[in-house]
Amino acid sequence: MIGAFLPRQCRDVSLAALVGLLAFGTVARGQANVVVAKGPQYQLPPKPIADLIDAPPTPATSIGPNNKWMALMQRAALPSIAELAQPELRLAGLRINPRTNGRSRRSYYTQLVLKRISDGAERPVTGLPDDPRIGHVKWSPNGKMIGFVVTRPSGLELWMAEVETGKAKRLTYPRLNGVFGTPYNWMPNSSGLVCRMVPNRDKEPPMAPEVSSGPTMLTSRGKTAPARTYQDLLKNAHDQKLFDYYATARIARVSLKSVLTPLGPGAIITRAEPSPDGHSMLVETRHRPYSYLVPLSRFPKRVEIWDLAGSVVRVLADLPLAEEIPVAFGSVRTGPRSFGWRADEPATLYWVEAQDGGDPRREVDIRDRVYTLSVPFRGDGKELVALNLRYGGIRWGDDHLALVSEWWWKNRKERTWRLDPSRPGSAPELLFDRTWEDRYNDPGSPMMRTNSMGASVLLTSGKNLFYRGSGASPEGNRPFLDRLDLETKKSERLWRSESPHYESIVEVLDANKTTVLTRRESPSEPPNYFVRDLQIDEPRQITHFPHPTPELAGVHKELIHYARADGVKLNGTLYLPPGHKPQDGPLPTLLWAYPQEFKSADLAGQVTDSPYRFVRISAHSPLLWLLHGYAVLDDPSLPIIGEGDVEPNETYVEQLVAGAEAAVDEIVRRGVADRNRIGIGGHSYGAFMTANLLAHSDLFSAGIARSGAYNRTLTPFGFQAEERTFWEAPDVYFKMSPFMHADKINEPILLIHGEADNNSGTFPLQSERFYNALKGHGAFARLVMLPHESHGYRARESVMHMAWEMTHWLDRHVKDAKAPTDAPTAAPGADTD
Repeated sequence: MIGAFLPRQCRDVSLAALVGLLAFGTVARGQANVVVAKGPQYQLPPKPIADLIDAPPTPATSIGPNNKWMALMQRAALPSIAELAQPELRLAGLRINPRTNGRSRRSYYTQLVLKRISDGAERPVTGLPDDPRIGHVKWSPNGKMIGFVVTRPSGLELWMAEVETGKAKRLTYPRLNGVFGTPYNWMPNSSGLVCRMVPNRDKEPPMAPEVSSGPTMLTSRGKTAPARTYQDLLKNAHDQKLFDYYATARIARVSLKSVLTPLGPGAIITRAEPSPDGHSMLVETRHRPYSYLVPLSRFPKRVEIWDLAGSVVRVLADLPLAEEIPVAFGSVRTGPRSFGWRADEPATLYWVEAQDGGDPRREVDIRDRVYTLSVPFRGDGKELVALNLRYGGIRWGDDHLALVSEWWWKNRKERTWRLDPSRPGSAPELLFDRTWEDRYNDPGSPMMRTNSMGASVLLTSGKNLFYRGSGASPEGNRPFLDRLDLETKKSERLWRSESPHYESIVEVLDANKTTVLTRRESPSEPPNYFVRDLQIDEPRQITHFPHPTPELAGVHKELIHYARADGVKLNGTLYLPPGHKPQDGPLPTLLWAYPQEFKSADLAGQVTDSPYRFVRISAHSPLLWLLHGYAVLDDPSLPIIGEGDVEPNETYVEQLVAGAEAAVDEIVRRGVADRNRIGIGGHSYGAFMTANLLAHSDLFSAGIARSGAYNRTLTPFGFQAEERTFWEAPDVYFKMSPFMHADKINEPILLIHGEADNNSGTFPLQSERFYNALKGHGAFARLVMLPHESHGYRARESVMHMAWEMTHWLDRHVKDAKAPTDAPTAAPGADTD
């Protein structure tokens, strides 16, 4: 069945012809007819770029809990704009498809194949409906079945397939409620599943009133309630009714024979998770009063324990609306939070409670306490551990072992402690104390396994743990596998990736024999999976995914190193088109970047890429233009550093320009580029960067800014890694806002934005007002708003048109930088300005 994943033929109908067809008719694909209006048409980029965008996706993979089978999941191609234009409700920070009662804009798989790891034998999953849209794939705890959701035109269905036969069967009709993500959990003994279902409804969705019954009123009663710039919030009483209608669910048990047993009443149920012994359930619900200021995560929350008959055993917490959480990083709501089941016990809960009122600015000795409570869930919880920093998570292991992490934003510190959970309150033992900015000394993450109760626990061998990591180093990332002796706290390196490949650990198949499953790739070899005995040099390949874009096999990839004027070490990944030789002379060049903040200049210069990664091009990648004659410097380091008590953004502009200047100097020195033909671009915070570089330097001949924010007064309670408010640091907000410096931008800039952007801070208004400011000052600018698109662009038509716009912009203003600055040639109606 690997043949099913070979590249498919490119579509026969051109995009322009398709759009022309849509302009006069309708499209139907498992949905109501969609009428497409006439007007400006989507365009196609040059064929080599279009072919790269249409390249078939490599299958995703999922390893079964017993490490015997893996699932190969064929990703769907880019959806059509008609699919993206389906009805969508934007409520409480969620985007809901009212036709399916699930999330809108979800990606999905079209095919499932089961592969046995021992010998590579394949078993296709059969019995699926035509044109299946598969999502939420989860293995049963015993590894004998795989569950998944199939999206149908009228709703979400629960399906499962047996590994032994590959035969799939439907377990429910399209009544799953997928508003809050994966709508089911397996029972720990694999006897069935627990689902969130759409309740029986005797009413149609609430209709918006034609005439309002009154104004929407908000009142502040003197309490501090800062909030970042969330989008898709509830706005009025009708939104609240819609949210109630689509978010309400009822829990049901579903047997493997499709017998449904409803449990408890309907409610806005966001979580229903069985205990490891399968006799209890942790249930979380939301309730009124709702908020117009913050999303669902801050709504009032009730946490309960149910029995399997649907009766409430105990209410663990009923938390109020949380509009007043500070905006500083590390802020949390007051009261119990982060509830979960201990993976090493049949039915023991744990949770965390802040000791500083949830405010990291308060000076306290203890920030968080972790508590546990065992069946029958009576009395108060027992304190497991007290933490000086903010709780960061816990991993449970058998044999009286747990690892708990804590972290702190201001100094980027993180610690990992070893606990004996059988002795609550006993002193923990420190394993790691480090800064997360130090990637060269990152110990990695502990390997996990599935225990007899179907829960994920730490993988151990005697007194040893196993850690895998990316292995950042000055020569690039080199993934590793370590064995950590818990008694001596010393690590032994069992294996490390070697050139000319980039190989990473996926699973430890046998801890005693140190047999592992790895994922291996090189610049010219696509990622594939191998079984490796660490005592033997040669691994055994078990997948054979083909090169999705063989036309890129000859691309030159190089990890380059250079320094900023102040001595900070920098690096980036340089790509040259296939067949290009130094004697061919400099190329038009595109820099594509995304700045990052650091507290240490030394750590900011660490290398985090690898020269041995496969050259994989996504539909949004700047590497598309390698086949159009461009060199690309991808992700050049642009660190913004603030050591000690100094905030990084105090000198954002100066450091940004210095980093970009160093990158330009290096590629010019190498003969790759000439100074008059270099473009700069980025997405989101990279778009913000692009506009700032054009405003404060003359390093680039043009810029491309996608889905950015340009006026920081519109994000006054913090943005990116800036936690100070506008009122605390007005000069920083003003200086960092390219909107405030629009009069200084004298290079052409292309702005692209999705009309339905839901990312915090990057409202479509940001690009619209920035364009107006540029136009008002006589700048050469172009604004492209993509219908129905969010922060990232998904529809094939949108992605193709984005590539067309970028190609024409780069050709006009970078490749031929001396040409008159007029608009790109377009089909009739393509340029409406």
